[in-house]
Amino acid sequence: MMFTLTEVASLNDIQPTYRILKPWWDVFMDYLGLVMLMLAIFAMTMQITKDQVACLPCLEKDYCPKENQNAKQMEGTTSTPLTSRVADVAATTPLVTKDLPDEAVNEILTTHQHTAVAAEKYANQPQPTGVKTNLDFQQYVFINQICYHVALPWYSKYFPYLSLIHTIILMVSSNFWFKYPKTSSKIEHFVSILGRCFESPWTTKALSETACEDSEENKQRLTNASSTPHQVSLEGKDEGTNDGQSTPMLGVKFSADKLIPEVPSSMTILDKKDGEQAKALFEKVRKFRAHVEDSDFIYKLYVAQTMVKTVKFMLILTYTSTFLSEINFRHICEPDIKKLTGYDQFLCTHNMAFMLKKLLITYMALILIYGLTCLYSLFWVFRRPLKEYSFEKVREESSFSDIPDVKNDFAFLLHMVDQYDQLYSKRFGVFLSEVSENKLREISLNHEWTFEKLRQLVIRNAQDQQELHLFMLSGLPNAVFDLTDLEVLKLELIPEVRFSAKVSQMTSLQELHLCHCPAKVEQTGFAFLRDHLRCLHVKFTDVAEIPPWVYLLRSLRELNLIGNLSSDNNKMIGLDSMRDLRHLKTLCLKSNLTKMPTNITELSPHLVRLIIHNDGTKLLVMNSLKKMTNLTELELHCCELERIPHAIFSLINLQELDLKSNIIRTIEEIISFQHLKRLTCLKLWHNKIITIPSSIGQVKSLESLHLSHNKLESLPLALFNLPKLRHLDVSHNSITVLPPDVGLLHNLQHLAINSNKLEALPKTLFRNTKLKVLCLGHNALTVLPETVGLLVQLTQLELRGNCLDRLPAQLGNCRMLRKHGLNVEDHLFDTLPVEVKESISRDSFTSGI
Repeated sequence: MMFTLTEVASLNDIQPTYRILKPWWDVFMDYLGLVMLMLAIFAMTMQITKDQVACLPCLEKDYCPKENQNAKQMEGTTSTPLTSRVADVAATTPLVTKDLPDEAVNEILTTHQHTAVAAEKYANQPQPTGVKTNLDFQQYVFINQICYHVALPWYSKYFPYLSLIHTIILMVSSNFWFKYPKTSSKIEHFVSILGRCFESPWTTKALSETACEDSEENKQRLTNASSTPHQVSLEGKDEGTNDGQSTPMLGVKFSADKLIPEVPSSMTILDKKDGEQAKALFEKVRKFRAHVEDSDFIYKLYVAQTMVKTVKFMLILTYTSTFLSEINFRHICEPDIKKLTGYDQFLCTHNMAFMLKKLLITYMALILIYGLTCLYSLFWVFRRPLKEYSFEKVREESSFSDIPDVKNDFAFLLHMVDQYDQLYSKRFGVFLSEVSENKLREISLNHEWTFEKLRQLVIRNAQDQQELHLFMLSGLPNAVFDLTDLEVLKLELIPEVRFSAKVSQMTSLQELHLCHCPAKVEQTGFAFLRDHLRCLHVKFTDVAEIPPWVYLLRSLRELNLIGNLSSDNNKMIGLDSMRDLRHLKTLCLKSNLTKMPTNITELSPHLVRLIIHNDGTKLLVMNSLKKMTNLTELELHCCELERIPHAIFSLINLQELDLKSNIIRTIEEIISFQHLKRLTCLKLWHNKIITIPSSIGQVKSLESLHLSHNKLESLPLALFNLPKLRHLDVSHNSITVLPPDVGLLHNLQHLAINSNKLEALPKTLFRNTKLKVLCLGHNALTVLPETVGLLVQLTQLELRGNCLDRLPAQLGNCRMLRKHGLNVEDHLFDTLPVEVKESISRDSFTSGI
């Protein structure tokens, strides 16, 4: 049988490909298997070409346990001396020659005498031993073939073939886990990833950089030990604060002594292609780990095949040793062929007996060594937990303290790799570290997000501030810190945000938004933010996402916390830690609180604005509000309030109250607002209020009243006795009549009564000449009085959605009204005189001229 070079070469592919998963005992067993295979092939070759037996009829008692009659007769005949036979002939001669002449008799006797002398001489000489069997060559060939199968033990004939089969089974068992479908795919994937991780330029770069950072961190520790202890904590540790007491931070605690070391700003340049390949490797490692860690099938298969080899070794060694003594050179053959040859017993010799016996002893020695190696591998497998793998040593050497320990098949494969070279695991661990991945992202990020690209994204917001909004990046680009004139920075869904010392260059930065962005800050950067940041928005899912350093920004004026602060986490909401925010004026909590945090009173000395948006969760306990007497603005949105909380009536400095989107049905308590002398704005919109009590007239300080989106059907006359009222919004109700007393609101500038059921407007309405905004849309009005022309300061008029036929020409007297401020159907606008339409349509610039 012939093999091509390609087929033979393919047999060697397993060894180079999976060599990193073969410990020394597997490699040694492979070589032993190769030697046994060569031995079996050699024995087969010798047996095929040389193996035979040679048989002779068995005649001697010493050699044959059984004697036949022919052998005895032949033995007796051949054993008579020649001289005796001659003497016998001479003795019988007279009997034969009694009738012959004397000359003939004398000649015969002389001949016999000479023959006897010659025979005596021949008998005295050495004669060859042996027995003539009178068998021809074909009979010997036949006998040899018969005796080869009858007399020769089966093990002498089939030992080479058995050794070949055993060796192949052992070799297949050694590599079965590389070929089995459920394991080969995982192993192939693992070897491929491991090789790429080992050769990746990022691996060398990451290990070298962490070594540098480790030395920098050691220097930083020495510096911190000799410096003042009153420094900021940027990591959540349970240690003392500046005053020596631990301060809870919404579920985390932090230390004032431990600092995040500053990372050197200089980063080694990584080729873009190498960076993309490294990012792909991180993703592959993550998916491979999730796929392999869920089972231990590879481990069980390896243990099973090792046990199979061990059992196989014991079996081979046991039965082979029993047949060793049967391989002999001489054998007695008793075939049933006497009728063909005249003999029933033969003495046979096996020419390969000596060679086979030596080869068998060698094979048993190799099997013994193979078995001892199997026993050692089993000992290694069971003496330690191979389904768990710790990167503790790698964490210590590489400074990647976040490399996780792995389990199951992933751990087993790494244990096998360690038997080849532990350097593979060390370099592979780099791709299990989130810190390493974040560093790679940071480098790639800085390559992509340059200063010019970021500058193009800066916009002017509604407050005329320079604003930059970054969304779903892998980190914070370093180029952001070069935008020195940036005022508002919004970061959203960025998993790794780190403010380095370069943030101190952003001297104009005052407002920061962190939307699901766990952020860390270096000590120098924190000192800058602490003294310059004025407004901070933090949106989170869990309280642990709130950076601890937030509560040490002593110059902060406004803090917005948006996330889950339910009653389960209420005990962890240590808002008393905000006492360090000495300049905080505004606190906004958009969450799902069931009660007002009691520690919020710590903010009462300086807090003037409190906003709670509760997302539909009922706010039950609000007694702590009574102590916050310095509040000037209070918003309680979506708190499921059924009545106006009594705690509010203690806020003597309150100027604006907003109870939007609750379930308030009655507001009889509104009379108590007369004690709040500074209350100017009351917002009770988006509730279920049916009537307004007459006591509203007692709240003389009101300047703005919002009652839209309720169930009002009428307005009390007392409402129009509020002399300071400038803004009245009763839109989206069921009001059918607007009382004439509305003309008493001489300071009224904004009236919104749209989306009601008005059919007519009182003429007294147009006595309010200070009106600037009048919203009458979506009612049942049929006529717009001509007195509308008295509203000379009117800038916005909404009429869309009524039953009007035309617009009065007196609209032209409203000199401040422009087309963009007139919300009306186009066909109604066309009913105006041309000069009025031109007056309204002219732009503000022309009007100014």
